[in-house]
Amino acid sequence: MAPQRNAVLPNALKTPAVQKLTNKRVILASASPRRKEILQTLGLAPEIVPSTFAEDLPISSFEDIHEYPVSTATQKAVEVYQRLLTDAPDDPPDLVIGADTVVFTHALPSTSIEMETGVRQELLEKPSSKDDNMRMLMDLNGSVCEVVTGVSLVYPILSAPGYEIKSIDERTLVFFGDNPDHLLKAYVDSEEGLDRAGGFAVQGRGNLLIRKIDGDFYNVMGFPGASFFKLLEILVEEDEDFLAI
Repeated sequence: MAPQRNAVLPNALKTPAVQKLTNKRVILASASPRRKEILQTLGLAPEIVPSTFAEDLPISSFEDIHEYPVSTATQKAVEVYQRLLTDAPDDPPDLVIGADTVVFTHALPSTSIEMETGVRQELLEKPSSKDDNMRMLMDLNGSVCEVVTGVSLVYPILSAPGYEIKSIDERTLVFFGDNPDHLLKAYVDSEEGLDRAGGFAVQGRGNLLIRKIDGDFYNVMGFPGASFFKLLEILVEEDEDFLAI
């Protein structure tokens, strides 16, 4: 017999979507402590099962670069769903959440940078070194970057292939101040940004580099909680079989 699960915390708002998650096996396919923290703040404590997906999709294969984090999030979630189902067929996951956050340079508010200037946005991964971190921050300094998180949900259905995938992407603009070089260097030397996409942590000392944010703050941290719960509400309203299998 499968053990009883409940990822819903006492502080969760009692919405139809949250009630649907009660006593369900909910999985977060990520080792990110920030995503775990955000979900717990919003009332959800999923099991943590990091994906083994290599995250090596070629960005050049995407006509719209915003599809890149969504595709990566989907691959993460599907890999974990299939692995758990194979390992324990009698205890399958009810919902697997995959997420991937990336930073794109040279964003312009409400415009297409490529249409305006012909410059393609550059994907900023985690910096490979302090020098790489400094290069990223120099590029971002005094400009606007776009933080995009793809979120994919995988859950069981009766028809082939046995699971459904629903995805969203959330986009937030981050405006950097015109920071002096000594501040950028001091931040790089703190090493806070070395394990962050784009080389900065908006919820930490990296906040000193930011002038303003247009969009979801949690999205810049790594998980757009409001959009995630909105997607759940839509699925509950539109699919009577959602999480009923």
